[in-house]
Amino acid sequence: MGPYHPSHLLASVRSTIPTRLPTLTFARSSLPCCATRNRAFRFPSWQSNLPLSTMRLSITLVLPSLLALAGAVPGPKGGDDSGKSGTRGDDGGRGGGSGKCPEVWGAVKAELNQKFMTGTECNGLARAAIRAIFHDCGSWDQSQGLVGGCDGSLITGVTPDVELDRPENRGLQTVAAYLKDAAARHGTSVADMIVFAGNAATVLCPGGPRVKTFIGRKDSTNSAKPGGLPDVFDTAANLVDLFAKKGYSQAELAALMGAHSTSTQRFVDPSQAGKAQDSTPGQWDVKYYKETIDYAKTGKTPNNVFVFPSDAKLATYQDVGKKFEGFVNNQNKWSSAFGNAMEKMALFGNDKNNMVDCTNALG
Repeated sequence: MGPYHPSHLLASVRSTIPTRLPTLTFARSSLPCCATRNRAFRFPSWQSNLPLSTMRLSITLVLPSLLALAGAVPGPKGGDDSGKSGTRGDDGGRGGGSGKCPEVWGAVKAELNQKFMTGTECNGLARAAIRAIFHDCGSWDQSQGLVGGCDGSLITGVTPDVELDRPENRGLQTVAAYLKDAAARHGTSVADMIVFAGNAATVLCPGGPRVKTFIGRKDSTNSAKPGGLPDVFDTAANLVDLFAKKGYSQAELAALMGAHSTSTQRFVDPSQAGKAQDSTPGQWDVKYYKETIDYAKTGKTPNNVFVFPSDAKLATYQDVGKKFEGFVNNQNKWSSAFGNAMEKMALFGNDKNNMVDCTNALG
């Protein structure tokens, strides 16, 4: 997934050595520079009659010009049909191939420290940022390869519909507006801002793990395909199958669900709007697992806690249920499992080999 490469390239390389060598002109081509380098160079028919010494001189003169030209033109864009657009600035906060995390992400984290905390707990904007990662990346499945996934389309997707306006994305409008603005101010892609901000929110929530965070995504105006996100009223079997298509085991699914430790609901049951999914939504802890299991078995919850129907079904289902039990009162075990599962999700649709590690910027 390299930087933008123009669809047509016109280059002329002229020799001015007084040996009466004709001008060499390279015609228009839509081939990327890298593919051009791999093609054998053939001399025109007129040159087959030139003395060998002259041909060597021609090669000596032309080859450096070709290499200089190739070095001056950006590499090919990964996935020509992906609909991903380039990012702003010299490297859009993506590292520019240097292998080093751009300094801008330190500035972003400093800003998020102020935005995402109220007192000693992570606030509603932070919790929405965590949810935004799931909604931007999570609709992807393995059949898509390097298309879709974490591509910013939650905010930038407008074709064939506006992704942010879909019912499943209700409640994300405020954080989406903030993240879009932050990306513009700091010169990063929206896709990278979504992932970095979500992982920053996780580590800022008391008890939250530091998830390994890579930078180097491009934004897409193509909205994610519908039906890729879980439905809170679906069956446990269907949900397990949905996540299996994304490459997740039941154990990984159980770990991901623990992010509901910091969530609140407004739209699943409007009559109970504002209720959290565990009794400590400002903290990253494992009370979610015990309280969800208790509800699944007894139908009772602590005051002001609302359990999603899907969570209750999964809490006692096969290996998912076993992992739920295993995370109860085991913060370290869950944090480690969640960190691995979230790192995996944040790379959906992207090639880690073309990205830089910015985990240290999370603090």
